[in-house]
Amino acid sequence: MGRCNGRCTLVGFCCLQLVAALERQIFDFLGYQWAPILANFLHIMAVILGIFGTIQYRSKYLMVYAVWLVLWVGWNAFIICFYLEVGRLSQDRDFIMTFNTSLHRSWWMENGPGCLVTPVLNSNLAPEDHHVITVSGCLLDYQYIEVVSSATQIFLALFGFVYACYVSKVFLEEEDSFDFIGGFDSYGYQAPQKTSHLQLQPLYT
Repeated sequence: MGRCNGRCTLVGFCCLQLVAALERQIFDFLGYQWAPILANFLHIMAVILGIFGTIQYRSKYLMVYAVWLVLWVGWNAFIICFYLEVGRLSQDRDFIMTFNTSLHRSWWMENGPGCLVTPVLNSNLAPEDHHVITVSGCLLDYQYIEVVSSATQIFLALFGFVYACYVSKVFLEEEDSFDFIGGFDSYGYQAPQKTSHLQLQPLYT
């Protein structure tokens, strides 16, 4: 039962990660955030691999999943630093999220809760195929929405990492205690001995 609880908990966390990643992928597509889109895709593949490894008792798949979660935590920590403009990072100068291919920002910038978007007409600041807008009245700025989203991803990844290591350890211990090739040899099972049908009778003289 304990093993089942660990596996079931890990599958549950993987499902939560999958839902959160798909939700994030949708909004990143809407905002043309190509770097997060690529990272989300890799994360979704790793989570599916983790679910498969948990269900099929594949410890190696869980190890790959756990290693990816370490990278995923680092990526989300970078996103938090980027939107909070830690150090020399600047949203106005660095367009890392779009691979410097466009000036698009987060989808939440114009569509956040309570945000009022006002286009600025006849502005000389706008490059070709772009327009200048002003955003006001937001109940929560888009930077903090992105920070909360990344923090949620880190929270789920940390729990997933712990359970992935635990379940993988259980699988490895079971592999060591049971010989899948030899069958029940490790449990002291012995094949029945062949007995001779020839019985010896006493010789009377």
